[in-house]
Amino acid sequence: MLKQKFHEQLKFLREERDWSLEDLSKKVQVGVEKLAQYEKGELIPSVQTILKLSTALEVPASNLMDGIQS
Repeated sequence: MLKQKFHEQLKFLREERDWSLEDLSKKVQVGVEKLAQYEKGELIPSVQTILKLSTALEVPASNLMDGIQS
């Protein structure tokens, strides 16, 4: 099975929780525009941001990190 790319995984996890970009933005203190760029695959977040995202989404950071390497 192919791993999901980071941006696809991020969007999937957010939508699975029925969160808007605004909801996620408030939880991780990252701007909506930046989150949108992450989800479109236009921008790769820093490790620090990935850790915030993994905490908010309650998934292991390694799950998100794997998607960046692929």
